[in-house]
Amino acid sequence: MKICAILFFFTLALPLINSCENSDDEDLIGNWASLSDFDGLPRSDAVGFSIGTKGYIGTGYDGDERLKDFWEYDVSKNSWTQKADFPGVARNSAVGFGTDTKGYIGTGFDGKNKLKDFWEFDPANNKWTQKADFGGSGRYAAVGMAIYNKGYIGTGYDGSYLKDFWEYDPETDSWTQKTSIGGSKRQDAACFVIDGKGYIVTGIDNGTYETDLWEYDPTEDIWNKKRAISNISDENYDDKYTTIVGIYKVGFSINGKGYLATGGQTAGVNVWEYDPSDDLWIERTSFEGSSRADAVGFAIGNLGYLTTGKSGSYYFDDLWSFDPEAVYVKNDK
Repeated sequence: MKICAILFFFTLALPLINSCENSDDEDLIGNWASLSDFDGLPRSDAVGFSIGTKGYIGTGYDGDERLKDFWEYDVSKNSWTQKADFPGVARNSAVGFGTDTKGYIGTGFDGKNKLKDFWEFDPANNKWTQKADFGGSGRYAAVGMAIYNKGYIGTGYDGSYLKDFWEYDPETDSWTQKTSIGGSKRQDAACFVIDGKGYIVTGIDNGTYETDLWEYDPTEDIWNKKRAISNISDENYDDKYTTIVGIYKVGFSINGKGYLATGGQTAGVNVWEYDPSDDLWIERTSFEGSSRADAVGFAIGNLGYLTTGKSGSYYFDDLWSFDPEAVYVKNDK
């Protein structure tokens, strides 16, 4: 659960079990398939990332306490294995990302403190190592990603909304402040990486849902503003962009395209695909599990994966895969 001074996601509504908010899903492309449930406790606000052909999930909040367990998902076996516990303090609203060989978790909220410690996971040895603290202020609800095996963390909330952006070099175990994201400060944004460039989108600032999309080029340390994710033009390409904005969304990338799923202005199921070649969004088949926010996702090969999250006071542990090129087939689970 993302706990922030401005917006509290504390609705007592029952979970929205009917996920098909879009009646035209039969006409959309992309198919969701139900997989083996996550073996850990149901939770929200965890971190998720992939390293090679394995997916990883850890930390989060289960409605009663913050967590520090850590799990590996084997795609080939459709099974989960518990790994060494995250050694930092239990937390939610942290960020995580994976490089080619290592995983990283940092920042977050332990119920009292906004955190800036930073940890590396070595899957080959099932070992955690504490690294240099994050270079910015302690915070939660930030974004994190890896580009060319360097890590990036930015935005979030440290008592104020933020837009700073930092690069982590694993070779030197050091942080360097980079050019701040263009546009507004924000927390609870989403991100994905396509062809060596990072994208940050959605989020909230001063009670307003952000509609700008920014592309980061690490080779030049510059931000390029892309088309807005709302219907603000006189053209028709953005007429259906109404459900892209929001918070608590999952971002991942597959085969040169970016994806946003679930979350929104409440718990949701909408899925959108971004194509950087024409700077346009296309709606894909809605998530077929229950509506939710604060889920985690990662991509492996040609598929995306989404699990955990919450709706009201209900926490989830189901796991789903998404094939963006498949024709929609109703899942009967």
